Amino acid sequence: MLVLGIETSCDDTAAAVVADGRRVLSNVVASQVAVHQEFGGVVPEVASRKHIELLAPAIRRALQEAGADWSDLEGVAVTYGPGLVGALLVGVSTAKAIAYALNIPLIGVNHLEGHIYANFLEQPQLEMPLLGLVVSGGHTDLIYMPEHGKYVLMGSTRDDAAGEAFDKVARVLGLGYPGGPAIERAAQGGNAAAVSLPRAWLEPGSLDFSFSGLKTAVLSYVRRQQQQGEGFSLSDLAASFQQAVVDVLVEKTLEAARRQKVAAVLAAGGVAANRCLRKTLKERGEKEGVRVFFPSLSLCTDNAAMIAAAGYYRLARGERSPLTLNAVPDLELF
Repeated sequence: MLVLGIETSCDDTAAAVVADGRRVLSNVVASQVAVHQEFGGVVPEVASRKHIELLAPAIRRALQEAGADWSDLEGVAVTYGPGLVGALLVGVSTAKAIAYALNIPLIGVNHLEGHIYANFLEQPQLEMPLLGLVVSGGHTDLIYMPEHGKYVLMGSTRDDAAGEAFDKVARVLGLGYPGGPAIERAAQGGNAAAVSLPRAWLEPGSLDFSFSGLKTAVLSYVRRQQQQGEGFSLSDLAASFQQAVVDVLVEKTLEAARRQKVAAVLAAGGVAANRCLRKTLKERGEKEGVRVFFPSLSLCTDNAAMIAAAGYYRLARGERSPLTLNAVPDLELF
């Protein structure tokens, strides 16, 4: 079964063709990073206009690379939330038009669900129950999955998402956008114990996250050093910040795994590409007998293959979305 996936929730215009929810035949991503870099972040209106320009060519290329024709498609899956409403509308409108014209099922997919299912593209043998850690620019969530299509929120950010904290700290340090890769590059060779930064564990037993205090601590440190006429090591500060984020993500993820007694954890989202997080969580997981899976780097960031994969499983359960499907910028998974 070939499913066309469409993803336009933020600033990546993506289209993909996936067979049986597991085999990626094509995965096209037209990045807008260069467009938004001069603004230091994503400009919603600009992103929407670029999606209109880039989506049709991305779909044509996805079909071409997959060696497929329109008549080969058996469903079209599209992100309909959460995300930027204007950006989402471009993808949803296009998917609805394709579904109507080809008379094939339309499947609306939650963006977070898509990130989780990126793992199934490379680990099709995964069995429920599982724990998902979604870490991106807009989300930091711990999600328990007792079965396909069932989700229980165990913990979430109370303020800044992990990726958002990376972006904001990168801006403070003059490292540019996007912040995650910039911080990681700057942290190479740095001493992660050089700068004492807080870890927000919150109240005892909480699996929620909070990174706004850590962001403020970095800003205060920079200002204090400048006011005192003292310099600081950029690599040490970047490494210390990165380690502070990773420590909390790892500890709370493994605590959630202990509580649910799951044998595997699926990490997903843009921050899941961070090498420090990948190394630390895998090593700690091994010590506790928990298998930890990360998608390939190309499947961590926003892409349409993950949307097609999630859509396939919904389609296999007999689910369909109406042609009245609309974009829901604050769509919840739970």
